[in-house]
Amino acid sequence: MFAFYLFALFASILRIAVCADWCYESQFSCDHKCNEPNQWTEVSASCNGTSQSPINIVTKKVAVNSTLTPLGFQGYQEAFHSIITNNGHTVKLNLSGTAKISGGDLGATYKAVELHFHWGKDGGPGSEHTIDGEQYPMEMHIVHIKEMYSSLQEAVTDPAGVAVLGFLYEEVRSSTKRYDSIIDALANITHPGSSLAVGPLSLDLLIPSQNELKNYFRYKGSLTTPNCSESVIWTVFQNTILLSKSQLSAFSELQFENGMTMVRTFRPVQPLNDRPVYYSSSHVASVSAILVVNTVLITFLTLLE
Repeated sequence: MFAFYLFALFASILRIAVCADWCYESQFSCDHKCNEPNQWTEVSASCNGTSQSPINIVTKKVAVNSTLTPLGFQGYQEAFHSIITNNGHTVKLNLSGTAKISGGDLGATYKAVELHFHWGKDGGPGSEHTIDGEQYPMEMHIVHIKEMYSSLQEAVTDPAGVAVLGFLYEEVRSSTKRYDSIIDALANITHPGSSLAVGPLSLDLLIPSQNELKNYFRYKGSLTTPNCSESVIWTVFQNTILLSKSQLSAFSELQFENGMTMVRTFRPVQPLNDRPVYYSSSHVASVSAILVVNTVLITFLTLLE
């Protein structure tokens, strides 16, 4: 009888432990029950806050803000080596903090501590942020914290302790060699917990040129995974990063902890709740126009290939 109660207690604790886990909707299966995005409040009450991320950016409703000058990038051009890891939820690279951003009305200097990706399935819709309802194939987040803090966990206690740069991706026919070190590494980290040394590479190598980073959206939000701390200044760039379908699809070869294919690793967009979304351009009409021009240009380049 004692053994039965002991087993029941253990089973109860196990269920609590499993329910305390979180996952994406694509990760849920009958043999691996976990808290999907609409249940993340069971993991952290902060996930039910009023300033959550990601959001849908409606270009006709953004407010142009002249204080949103081009960001200053320090150390982004410096080559580094890192470890790329499949952590069971995404692909992540830890950064040393030598790369920093400032300006753009951030109010402080922030150091880069990690980058990770969110993607769809085989190059399908997968970004977290959407623009006018359009979901892009992938999104990269470069996570920065204020210089005074030593960790992300410490920084999230500050309402403006974290600054994340969001980069959206679009598909083109030709592959880019700039992403070779990351794409090639994915085949070696398919299982959660696996990692591999990569480099040398630089953050400049992974993002558009600084001349293409003058137009961006800015709003106050949260981390997009539990504990969903509302401590993030978001900068989402308008110009996209171009990768081929095969490069985008390579991320879909990874696996979640339950062995399922790691796809659609994004949190659905959250209510804006009257938060203002700002735009850096001095020309209001250019917001939607530039998006149209970018789409036409990508189509034209694809036809030429």
